[in-house]
Amino acid sequence: MSEHAIAATGLVKHYGEKVALDGVDVAVPTGSVTAVLGPNGAGKTTTVRILTTLADATEGEATVAGYDVATQATEVRRRIGLAAQDATVDPLLTGFENLVMIGELHHLSRKEAKARATELLAQFSLTDAGGRPSGGYSGGMRRRLDLAATLVNRPEVLFLDEPTTGLDPRARSELWDVLEQLVSGGATILLTTQYLEEADRLADDILVVDHGRVIARGDARSLKRQVGGDNIAVTLPSTTTLDAVAAILASVVGAEPVLDRGERTAIVPTTRGVGGLAEVANALAEAGHEVEDLSLRQPTLDEVFLTLTGQPIAEDEEDDR
Repeated sequence: MSEHAIAATGLVKHYGEKVALDGVDVAVPTGSVTAVLGPNGAGKTTTVRILTTLADATEGEATVAGYDVATQATEVRRRIGLAAQDATVDPLLTGFENLVMIGELHHLSRKEAKARATELLAQFSLTDAGGRPSGGYSGGMRRRLDLAATLVNRPEVLFLDEPTTGLDPRARSELWDVLEQLVSGGATILLTTQYLEEADRLADDILVVDHGRVIARGDARSLKRQVGGDNIAVTLPSTTTLDAVAAILASVVGAEPVLDRGERTAIVPTTRGVGGLAEVANALAEAGHEVEDLSLRQPTLDEVFLTLTGQPIAEDEEDDR
């Protein structure tokens, strides 16, 4: 495989008059993990569909594992694994039977398919459940089985479209452990996610996509530096005075704060450290505003996303063209 397992330049995708992608570039080095973040409709899933040969780009070019996705689609498919947002295993078959069937679809012999199924069930801590119909699995178990299914043919590149969406925190953490094992083994992964913690924990590189364009890229640390050194965060008892408090922050700090009305919080970057925090505290006290919390801290990846896109990360993905 070349230095970059995934390389795409100028990807454009039109659905009628709608522009889903507007010149997206992607470069994923071999043996690394890239996370793609973006709000609803940003174009994350469309990007994955083009790179996995499930959709054609209107413009642009891309290679995966060294093969052109447009002209060498069959070669690309032989070398990738794709875990879509919804589990694709057959609920009527046992976990073992699902993996054996997929192995045979990949032209493994019956003996090879059974051996690979046994190996994967052990790797994903599903050995005890392997003889039960997968329809009775918990959400986390089904997701692990679905991920195991993508690895049957030992793909060179793995695409994960929202791999932990819908899982409870414990199941999500368990799947992250599995993904970290794959990463430590040298896997090349491109994942889309709505969980900032997921990108922070797993990704070497992060692409932030909004309205079909890449608006920022880098690792979590560099993205946080783009927003600023420190943040002053003010949390209020209600949103009633949020706009007035934001105006005070802008006047004192000299920068426009970002508002999160759901969290009743105004956040503004500052280069003046504790001195800037003290000035804000005095100004709020003089104006008589009741404050639930006032703090100085480094930006979180959530705040980076909020600053870059102007909205919090979505909690669900209805239509992510």
